Parts: sequence; structure tokens; C-alpha cells
Amino acid sequence: MREFFFQSEQDQPHPARARAILKAHPEVRRLMERNPYTGLIAFSVVALQTAIAYGMGKLGIGFWWLSLLVAYGIGAFANHANYVIIHDATHNLIFRRRSWNRLTAILADLPNLTPGAMGFWVYHLRHHSHQGDYEWDADLANRWEARLVGNKWYRKAIWLMLFPVFQLTRPPRLRAIKMWDRWFSVNLAASVLYDIGVVYVCGWAGLLYLAFSFFFSVGLHPVGARWIQEHYTNDPDQETYSYYGPINRVCLNMGYHNEHHDLPSIPWNNLPKLRALAPEFYDCLKYHPSWSGLLFQFIFDERYTLFSRIERMKRSDNSAATIRGAAVNRKKAIAVEAEVAGV
Repeated sequence: MREFFFQSEQDQPHPARARAILKAHPEVRRLMERNPYTGLIAFSVVALQTAIAYGMGKLGIGFWWLSLLVAYGIGAFANHANYVIIHDATHNLIFRRRSWNRLTAILADLPNLTPGAMGFWVYHLRHHSHQGDYEWDADLANRWEARLVGNKWYRKAIWLMLFPVFQLTRPPRLRAIKMWDRWFSVNLAASVLYDIGVVYVCGWAGLLYLAFSFFFSVGLHPVGARWIQEHYTNDPDQETYSYYGPINRVCLNMGYHNEHHDLPSIPWNNLPKLRALAPEFYDCLKYHPSWSGLLFQFIFDERYTLFSRIERMKRSDNSAATIRGAAVNRKKAIAVEAEVAGV
């Protein structure tokens, strides 16, 4: 079993590929737009999940087993779609005003029952600017977390099932990350009010349905395999993977991850168009055809562990290369944050 992440001295591949794509296909710039209809999808999904929770509340807690089945078959996909909307809002790809994007993310976050949208906003932008940097990228598992899970199938299954819990343990290790601000307070207040409203109107059975939906949407479920698909690898020459399969239709193209990292200013509905316009850049990359197949492969293939990731190596603090690299990283971070802010 691996005991360390794959180490790389190379920069992440996406900025260079983005420049090459834009040089070869300047028409790709037309795909960089905002999609305000995404906000309508967010509202529709919240309404759907709340309506189902109301129905489950009417049936009562005795029908928990039906709630479990409906959450697995419908709720997980619904919550995951809203997770993608939170993701696009984070990149300011829904409305021009940043505040409207934040409000849309908070709305989409309601069925998750916990205030995660604004925390994701902060950590996801760092993931783009510092991909593979252990001190900045919360997408990398904690080293103790990876050793705890190991390569045993049952431990990996439990890790996926409790994935949101493990995510909460990662922020303390990150550098200079401020999470608590007025927008996090708004996110928290909205979440608490929605939870109280669900219990009051739908009862505890309705809340249980939403809890099932939340855990399935990010855990032990085919849509939960996207956490593995995106950056887990047993090939250190490729650190980002896309998924091209039918579930993209209900998950708002979340599988197009190489495309997203290359050009994060393209909204979810245009990502397949990017691949179609620049096939020579993507046809040569490995990809996953099935989230369900990947889920089983990750769990039962002992080669897969939480260490199956690329970590950017640190250079000596006294070297000129480090000074130049730090300056480049700062410029890239500023560029990425300016782009997602719509500057």
C-alpha cells in the first residue's frame, strides 16, 4: 500500500493547456458566459426536495426504509445537481453580481441541511489556484486520514459513506484561510431557518429524508464516485480525469472536470461544447466511462488509496527557483480569483 502521495515537481497541467486551447481555438471564448437559468434550476430542485420531504413527513418515521430508497434513487441526484450549482455560483457563472451568485449558492445549499456553500466557496478557489498543494488544497486528504483508511475495501466504503465528516477535518491544516464572515453567517442562518421549517412542516421524517439525500449525494453512491474521478489516479502522469457518461445529464456535466479546470470561466452547459471544439486536447487523455464502475473499482482495488493523488513538491526556501515559483503561484492565484470574480 502507498504511504505517500505521488510527488511532482511540475506545475499543474491546466494553465498551459488553457493557453494552448485558446491559441488554437479562439472561438472557445464565446463559451465564456453566464447562465442565469441555472438559478431557476436551483429553485426547482429545492422545491422538489422540500415537496418530497413533506410527503415523507406525511407517511411518518415508520416509512424510513422508503425514505432511504427514494433518497438513493432521486434525492441523491437532486442534491448533487444543486451541489454543481453551488460550484458554478462559486465561479460567478450564474449572474454578473457576485452577491447574487452567493445568494443562489445559499439557496441551493438548503436541502443539504448544513451550511457548506460559503465554506466551499473559499476552499474551492484555493483548490484551483493551488492544486495539489497540501497546505492550501482541501481536496487532498489529510495524511492521517489516508493512513487510517488504508486500502481495505470496508474502510474505503466507510470513508465514502462519511465523506462530509472527513471533509470537516481538513480546513484546520490549511494556511491563512478565513471562513467565518458575514456571508457564512447568512449561510448558517438560512440553513438553521430551513431546518426548523422542515421539522415544523414536514416533521422529523421529512428531515430524515433530506439527511439521507445529503449523505448519498456526496458519499456511497454513483454520484459520490465523482470525488474519486476528479483527481485520484494510479498514473502519476495524469492527475485530473473527466467522466463521460449518461449521469452527466442529471448532474449538470460535473464529469467534465479536465475541461472545467482548464477554463473555469465556462459554465456547466458549455463544457461539452469545449470538448467538441478542441478534441485534439482531450481525446488523448484518459477518462472514466462509468461512475458506478469507478465506485466499485476504488473500493475493491487495493492499489487505490487516499494517497493515490498528486502532491506538488516543495523546493528549498533558499533557491532562486522557489522565489520564482512563489511569484508565479501568486500571479496565478490572483488571475484565477480575478477570473472567477468576473473581473
